[in-house]
Amino acid sequence: MFCSGWESGYKERQTGIRKEGIGMSRRTKQWLKAAGVRAIRTMAQTAIATIGTAALMGDVPWVMVGSASVLAGALSLLTSVATGLPEVKFPE
Repeated sequence: MFCSGWESGYKERQTGIRKEGIGMSRRTKQWLKAAGVRAIRTMAQTAIATIGTAALMGDVPWVMVGSASVLAGALSLLTSVATGLPEVKFPE
């Protein structure tokens, strides 16, 4: 079925769906991916450091490892929002 440019734009405005995705730009996807990778790396580093404080594997406080890692990941995401991500460059 043939659809003119005006009708296509009208349908897009009515549905809120763009051809490249639902409401998320390429820049947003790139930033979310970079921030997520950074947060996961931070969480892994925190878990390794927290596990390293135990003398034996049986003495590892797993609840503390999990809570410290989740907190570190949340703080990483908040820092990325507040200061930006140097690895994500957007052309002017």
